[in-house]
Amino acid sequence: QPPPDGELPSYTIITPLYREAEVLPELVASLAAIDYPHDRLQALIVLEADDEITRAAARSVALPSFIQVLVAPPGTPRTKPRACNYALERAKGELVVVYDAEDMPDPGQLREAAARFAASDPRLACLQAPLRIEDPGFSLFLPSQFRLEYAAHFEVLLPALSRWGLPFPLGGTSNHFKVRPLREIGAWDSYNVTEDADVGFRLAAAGYRLGVIHKPTWETAPTTPEQWFPQRARWIKGHMQTLAVHARGQLPTQPRNAIAMALTLAQSVASSHLHGPVMAVALAWALIDFLPDAALRIPAHDLILYLLGWGAAAIAGARGLMRIGAQPKSLHLLGMPLYWLCQSLAAAKALHQFIVAPHHWDKTLHTPRSGRPRA
Repeated sequence: QPPPDGELPSYTIITPLYREAEVLPELVASLAAIDYPHDRLQALIVLEADDEITRAAARSVALPSFIQVLVAPPGTPRTKPRACNYALERAKGELVVVYDAEDMPDPGQLREAAARFAASDPRLACLQAPLRIEDPGFSLFLPSQFRLEYAAHFEVLLPALSRWGLPFPLGGTSNHFKVRPLREIGAWDSYNVTEDADVGFRLAAAGYRLGVIHKPTWETAPTTPEQWFPQRARWIKGHMQTLAVHARGQLPTQPRNAIAMALTLAQSVASSHLHGPVMAVALAWALIDFLPDAALRIPAHDLILYLLGWGAAAIAGARGLMRIGAQPKSLHLLGMPLYWLCQSLAAAKALHQFIVAPHHWDKTLHTPRSGRPRA
């Protein structure tokens, strides 16, 4: 049960934007719709100094009294976590949450997080809200697979890890933090391009707990390869960065935390890099076997292994969609292996950038909901 308004803690919302003039009005409307006392609420929209278009858009929008625009000073690296750290220095709240430009949080999300923190032990330092991908209204391959992937991750995997008391990679948005432990660990790593995954495991290494809440944040899916590919490559590169950093820290000496990182980040990085090459080799072997006599003999245990892997992923995705009241579609589930092949292409770019440009931030472009096509 949420505390009465008079007992609610002060809350700071941090929303870093870069080249997001088109979605700024929708973001302001989403923040204004949040059900939380405005005298206890502070929203900081952080812009870059050279982003004149978004700065002009911010000046043209009527902002509620609790929303303030900050301009981060020029500097490097030009990353979202650097902007978040700049805002955190000016945060007045006892709790802080990060939202992205395209986010539409449930109006009651802050109240639920505040109630969970109030009812939990002091070791609970962060709560992840589920990120739900809006139904785009049309069955393009990338949006349907992206939605399926998010459903499996945020509706099935993260709640399970939370129940087991294991840490997990936070999503890039809708992370609700207690400010004190966040500042205690040094906040976000400005050089990590998946600062969310990194900060969750750093909190765990420092002895803090992560949890999940139920009220979601709605997001839009990338609809084109030009949107999806750079974003996915950045995520994979950031997970590689996080693994490399934590391998030299305290986490390997903490068995439960080390196992959790291996089951989440290490597994996802390995599968992203290996799925494409392994499938290419398997198809080549099958073709070599087929050509001499037009007969294909695939060992039963290989088929069983493949079906078990796909089946587990399909069940998780379908179950995740069902938990949010959506109906999984067979065609989307059958398309998952092809999506994994696409991830291997992104992994190749991630590996290249990890070597030559580890801190480069590939910007994801967003479009307003009102401008999205509907079937």
